[in-house]
Amino acid sequence: MVGRLQVVETPLTPSNPGARSHLSCALVAFACLLAAAALAGCGAKDQESSKGKPARNGGNVERAADGAPKTVGYVVARQTSAPDIIELAGRASPFRASEVRPQVSGVIRRRLFTEGAFVRGGQPLYEIDPSLYRAAAAEAEANLQNAQANAEAASAQADRYKPLAEIEAVSQQDYTNAVAASRQAAAQVAQYRAQLQTAQINLKFTTVPAPISGRIGRSLFTQGALVTANQADPLARINQLDPIFVDIQQPAAALLALRRSLGRDGIVPASAAVRLKLQDGSDYGEVGKVEFSEVLVDQSTGTVTVRARFPNPDGVLLPGMFVRARFAQSIDESVILVPQPAVARDPKGAATVFVVGTDGKAESRTITADRTQGADWVVTDGLKPGDRIIVQGTAKLRPGQPVEAVPADTPQKVVPPGQAGSAGAASAAKNG
Repeated sequence: MVGRLQVVETPLTPSNPGARSHLSCALVAFACLLAAAALAGCGAKDQESSKGKPARNGGNVERAADGAPKTVGYVVARQTSAPDIIELAGRASPFRASEVRPQVSGVIRRRLFTEGAFVRGGQPLYEIDPSLYRAAAAEAEANLQNAQANAEAASAQADRYKPLAEIEAVSQQDYTNAVAASRQAAAQVAQYRAQLQTAQINLKFTTVPAPISGRIGRSLFTQGALVTANQADPLARINQLDPIFVDIQQPAAALLALRRSLGRDGIVPASAAVRLKLQDGSDYGEVGKVEFSEVLVDQSTGTVTVRARFPNPDGVLLPGMFVRARFAQSIDESVILVPQPAVARDPKGAATVFVVGTDGKAESRTITADRTQGADWVVTDGLKPGDRIIVQGTAKLRPGQPVEAVPADTPQKVVPPGQAGSAGAASAAKNG
């Protein structure tokens, strides 16, 4: 109980300042007593109102909320197949390459092509001065005619000696000499005919043709330059760019691992389709195909060359260009695809997922997931078909925690904003 405060009235006069001070102290003491009485009354009221109700902290409501199963979304693990895609460096090389070289010596009179243009096989490219070769062909033709005349005379003499030798009008030795001279003249005819052909071929070589069809580069010799048949430098170079080859360098260790994996169950060879990524990061639109793999390992790099063939209608790929090739060498037919958000990594880097156990509790599994395919991890070990993999609600989820598992594609119920309070009260009443 609050005691009664007796106030003694003291007249306030200028001559009595102590009275004003005593009055102020009394008023402050009275206010403090009133505040203490109000606090005591509120505490008693709270105690009465809280009778029969659980405490807010540590009471039955909080324990019920902590023990309630956590709702999570899951997907069912299904066995499927996934290609083992690798990405390796490669370099483009022409499908065909040829060097334009002179086969006779002489001075270039004309260049018959446009540098960088497309040329066809057999198209004239250079003209070498043909004067000397034309004269040599004429000389060979004259020698042939002379030899043919001598051969006709020798053959006629041998024919005349034959009946005379039979009647012994001439000696047998004279007839034998006449036949031998006829044969020598015929052989000389064949010799000069071959010389004429050689001279005509050399005359033809004064026009240098394109050995193959393709894109020709710059001319290394100009009009008026002297060229020889055995020179080291070519006149120009021609490359056939459609189709085009891409030589891919694969480590020998990776090739050995591939061959070992193909011997296991569930691993089969993949198709030879290859896709390219260009130096600017863009994808090459055409799809190539692996032609063959070298049987030798480069001693300096320890790699094996795999050659792929690509269509190149627009000439995007050029010889010497570096690219990144992506292709599948094998297909694993016994893997499980797990969405990437469901996979976590422990401090040691091991991949783990949560699955719904048979007792309705969350269970942590260590899996083998070394690569991805699109938005999924490719799991080769640690899961089996039929496992329910938790993909939603994994935040703050602990192993052994009770869960209420629903399919991940189950539509969620959205509560309108106006009914949020009543829905919350109903949920609390249900849990209570």
